[in-house]
Order: sequence, then C-alpha cells, then structure tokens
Amino acid sequence: MVYIHFIVNPISGNGNHNIGKTELEKYFSKEQFKIEVDYSNYKKHAITITKKAIENNPNYIVACGGDGTINEVASCLINTKIKLGIIPVGSGNGLASNLNIPKEIEKATGIIRNGNSQTIDVGQVNEHYFFSNMGIGIDAHIIKKYETYKKRTLIAYIKASVTSSFQFKPIQTILAFNNQIINTNSFLLFISNSNEMGYGMSLTPKASLQDGWLDLVVVSKLNFINKLILGMYVLSNKVEKFKNAQHSLIQKMSIEIPNKINTDIQIDGEYYNIKTNKIDVSIIKSGLEIIV
Repeated sequence: MVYIHFIVNPISGNGNHNIGKTELEKYFSKEQFKIEVDYSNYKKHAITITKKAIENNPNYIVACGGDGTINEVASCLINTKIKLGIIPVGSGNGLASNLNIPKEIEKATGIIRNGNSQTIDVGQVNEHYFFSNMGIGIDAHIIKKYETYKKRTLIAYIKASVTSSFQFKPIQTILAFNNQIINTNSFLLFISNSNEMGYGMSLTPKASLQDGWLDLVVVSKLNFINKLILGMYVLSNKVEKFKNAQHSLIQKMSIEIPNKINTDIQIDGEYYNIKTNKIDVSIIKSGLEIIV
C-alpha cells in the first residue's frame, strides 16, 4: 500500500481546476493507494500542513499548485526519504515544465502512480530554499507588481514587466563568488537551478537541475534601448546572446546591498521582503527526490 498525501492550493491558476479528494480518488485505487488531501488557504500555509503530514510518514507528498506551492511543500522535504510529487496547476509552472511533468491531471497522476523518481539539486538563499530560481533585481520588482494583479496570466506578467522596466532603479550590490568581488549597479541579478522560469521563458536555457551548479546572470544598469533589447532576448530565450549580460556558474555566492536595510527578493516566482541586506546563496547537491 502506497501512502500519498496531497497538498492542494485551491486558487492556483486562478482556481481553474477541480482537484480535490473526490477527483483524485478516480486515479488512485483503494486497493493500491491510501490518499489524504489537505488544502492550503494562504501564503506559507502549505509549509504548516506539509510538516504535519510528514509526521504520518507518507511515501509521497504531492504539491498540487504552482511554483510557489511547490516551493513551500518541497522545502519541508529536503534531505528526507519522502518523495515529492507534482501536479502543476499554477500559472507559470516552470519547475514542472523543466521536469516534463504535464498539466493534464490524468497524465500527471499517471506519473505519480508509476513512482519513478530522480534527485535534483536545491538552491539555498539564507534560510530559504529555491528549486527553480531566485533574484533581487528587476525580476523581484516584476513579481511584486505581478502579485498585485487579480489574475495571474502571461498578459499580466508582461504588463508587470513593462511597468517595472520604467520604475525599477538598479541597486548597488557587492558580489563575491568564484574568488572574485564585483561592485556593480545591478539591474538584473538572477540565480537559477532550472532551465525555465515559467510561461516557457528562460534566462538560463542551459541550466540543469542535476549538474551541481547554479547559473548566475548579472546585468548592470541599462539605457532604454538596451532594456528593449534585453526584453526581446528574454522572450526569445536567447539572453546568453545579450552582450551586457554576465553569465557564471556558481556553487556559493555572497551578496551585500550597502544602501538597503531590507531586500526585495523573488523566490520561485513568489515575492518576499527579507530583513537583511546580506544574502548567502549556495547549492545542496541531490537534496530532493522527485517523482518524474
């Protein structure tokens, strides 16, 4: 008997899904599977209910939501023996896309029933974990703006991106990585474990979840024309061709923002304001086992 605990975000993807215990029971026979279902009702609630679910020692815990929900559930499973399953019903679904997990519930549940798994690397930023990406530049401002909109759609994301390109001012950052120290005014400071951000877009198309490295992209202050050029490269997944972008592979990095007390940051597509101006980033190799 395989014991599976589902954590469902009922409003992921604007709530346009019908995932619940009745629906899930259609795909998991009572002879083979024991299933339990909990629902997350607010930001960080999935953390609380995942920790409670862990106490019952399920074989799998399945996150039914977008990258934010997946992050909350997966963060509780680092270095445990419990496997993470994913049913992607969010807006961007960057991590699920990288793992080739389909949006269709019938296909996604089929993957979970089969139970095949692999380990992936995990990024860590201070006390938080990330599985796709994190950033403290314009992308954090975009997510902050994006979260104010009623609907999370690609059009809303593009609108937030255009607005942010005019509003965001580069921030002074002191970066220490790979035996070098760089003092720059960062327009974009993006660190990725995955080859996709969501909506099919990528700043790091060559990134791998299993190579033991994080992909760093730094873009310093830009004029208006170069902002437009960068935007076109992002939409076409060709940022590596943008001459003003610096690309590096890292395993550890320290970031200091001397003119700030708190830091706006996006972690797996969710906005946070952390109460420090010093950030340490590292990688946990093979830190999470995922059903794929």
